Amino acid sequence: MKNKPKIKYSGNLGMHWNWNLVLSLSLLVLVLLNFRISHRAGLVTLLFAGCYFGVILLVYLYYKPRILRGLVDFATSFSQTQEEILRQIELPVTIVSSSGRIMWMNDRLCELTKKPENYERNISVLFPELTSASFPVMEWDKDIEVRYQERDLRAHIQRISIDDLIDDTDMIRQEKKKGQSSFFYIIYLLDETERNQLRQENRDQKPVVCLVDMDNYDEALEGVDEVHSSLISVLVDRQIMKYFTAQGCLPKKLEKDKYLVVLNQRSLDVLSEDHFSILESVKTINIGNDVSITLSIGAGLGGGNYLENYELARSAIEMSLGRGGDQAVVNNASQMTFFGGKSQRSEQHTRVKARVKAQAMREIMITKNSVIAMGHRFPDMDCLGAAIGVCRAARALGKPAHIVLGADNASIRQWIELLKESKDYKEGLFVTREEALQMTDATTALVVVDTNRPSLLECRELMDKTDTIVVLDHHRQNTDKIENASLSYIEPSASSACEMIAEVLQYFEENVRLRSLEADCMYAGILIDTNNFVAKTGARTFEAAAYLRRSGADITRVRKMLRDDVDSYRARAEAVRNAEIYLDAYAISILPPGELKSPNVVGAQAANELLNIVGVRASFVLTDYENEIFISARSIDEANVQLVMEKLGGGGHISMAGAQLKGVTAEEAREKLKAVLKQMTDDKTL
Repeated sequence: MKNKPKIKYSGNLGMHWNWNLVLSLSLLVLVLLNFRISHRAGLVTLLFAGCYFGVILLVYLYYKPRILRGLVDFATSFSQTQEEILRQIELPVTIVSSSGRIMWMNDRLCELTKKPENYERNISVLFPELTSASFPVMEWDKDIEVRYQERDLRAHIQRISIDDLIDDTDMIRQEKKKGQSSFFYIIYLLDETERNQLRQENRDQKPVVCLVDMDNYDEALEGVDEVHSSLISVLVDRQIMKYFTAQGCLPKKLEKDKYLVVLNQRSLDVLSEDHFSILESVKTINIGNDVSITLSIGAGLGGGNYLENYELARSAIEMSLGRGGDQAVVNNASQMTFFGGKSQRSEQHTRVKARVKAQAMREIMITKNSVIAMGHRFPDMDCLGAAIGVCRAARALGKPAHIVLGADNASIRQWIELLKESKDYKEGLFVTREEALQMTDATTALVVVDTNRPSLLECRELMDKTDTIVVLDHHRQNTDKIENASLSYIEPSASSACEMIAEVLQYFEENVRLRSLEADCMYAGILIDTNNFVAKTGARTFEAAAYLRRSGADITRVRKMLRDDVDSYRARAEAVRNAEIYLDAYAISILPPGELKSPNVVGAQAANELLNIVGVRASFVLTDYENEIFISARSIDEANVQLVMEKLGGGGHISMAGAQLKGVTAEEAREKLKAVLKQMTDDKTL
């Protein structure tokens, strides 16, 4: 049989009996003193004390059970009053043990759950979100969102200490044993269904501004007769109007190829869930036009008014166009979300844009005292060749020009040595980061080539030294982009940065004359980025190559410079041999470790080789280099590897992209890549 806890008087009641004991002892002292004074006085006092003790004992024995009964009756009635108040309170309330078992429920909770008041199962049976693991442990209360029968409830859980209740009792005290359980929980359920509905309705009604542009309206209608041209225009207009009005939007045509759409966030959610299917459906319009029409969509929300949302939408449409068009960008002021972008941007046949940008860059350089060219970290041949072209343009204007070069890069080391030995650069072409920071000021023009992301720059601090920044790049823009550039020339349809610089040089200055070594560098950059004129090659790519050939580029000399050593060749072959075909469509491999001069370049070459396998839609090669995992992604035209790399913090082109991961191993990076591929395949966004 278990020992019952001992109950003792405590508080005011205990003091009442203690004072009787004190008075009795005082009376005994008085008797002793009287005996010392007089024997007769002592006997009288002793007789009185005996009568007093007898009366006190009778009173104690008579009233003790009645006092305890009164205390019990009072506690019972008081407890019943409290319970009745809790039972009739309008909020559903329950008391559960530390394990979650229901000890008591009030009437409102019984009505809500249709359970009797003696229901003693675990609270998680009624509300799966309320488990013992979710109860407050360190804190004294906690709120948990629960869902019950289409109702949104907020459970406010309070932790109650049984020990504190007993310690605070004014009349009795329990002698506790070590290890005794001492907590239970009171749960109040507050119905927040209506508030959540109002909150959702308020969110759904927030204004959104959307801009829609036809990327290639003039190119698509080029060569089409007037009758078919008008019909195509009407069909495109009808499809755009029908798509947006079906979702409660208000579209308005501004120009022949531009639309303004006013909608709310509820409609935007529907369009986002539909992945803006208008991007694909508009391509099906084909009435004699050889080129499919594509759209760029930019939506802005999260601003304080329509004007702010319009500015966000304008920023989104610029981002969409900068990434090559044929996609939708949603800008909610804090981040951008991308949809579509699966098709390759068609090459622009006109060079008007290149001529305008060349003249603008010339005007900027004329007003500056010096020019600093800078690319991305771990520069490749395209980055080096583009920077060489910028320096040649600056020197044609009589301006000193330098290239920021960071850590030694084996893939371009031999080219750097040849340039250093060239008599054209006696004063020094390459500078370190520290030297560049010292020589850069407000009179310096900073030209960024082959990247538009600040996080990838060789020396990001240079942007804080000058207000004149020129960006020349062929990669698609991302949310991480260089802001407030004086001139930005981003052309995703170009094969390489060297192709863009070659075009700019032809319109820059009449006396620009590339040296043979400079032409070799730029030609090598185009050659590597196009995989020997196989990937992302257009008419303008060959025109740029022809210009470099006329400037003295030697194809045989370039080919010799680009030859691999035997270790790189073996590593590339090993990466191809060990490739894993994931989801029957994606080749994934890890470059074996070894003493390679340029492992990231070898990884990119291996990714190109894997595309030669039948059935491979895209290839991914992971390289462990400088405590980072470099991922080289390649495809032909069946998958957009840029979208995959953006999920991993990288970017690039539809058919050529990459990413850099820190703090992970090659195996962990491969698992991350597989998870992204699986998710995008299931969502049909790849």
